[in-house]
Amino acid sequence: MIDLTHIHSLSEFQRNTKQYVSQMQENEKPIVLTVNGEAQLIVQDAKAYQKLLDRLEYIETVAALKEGIAEIEAGKGEPANAALKTIKEKHDIQG
Repeated sequence: MIDLTHIHSLSEFQRNTKQYVSQMQENEKPIVLTVNGEAQLIVQDAKAYQKLLDRLEYIETVAALKEGIAEIEAGKGEPANAALKTIKEKHDIQG
């Protein structure tokens, strides 16, 4: 959720960039920037953004694993050995 106390105009951000960068690095919260009173951009510290990407990747991985488990439990899919054999044949992999 966006913190409504971190909404500022783009021109204010441009005038005080160093201050806002320090603030974002310290609290790891994004800042919403407005143009003509309308939210247009979100600026975020690189470390905080990377944390967000890592969380998203984790959530997507867990969701994919749950989906795969549900498919196997529903009788869909094929045993791992058969799947590996199919992949090897498809890509002409020896061994």
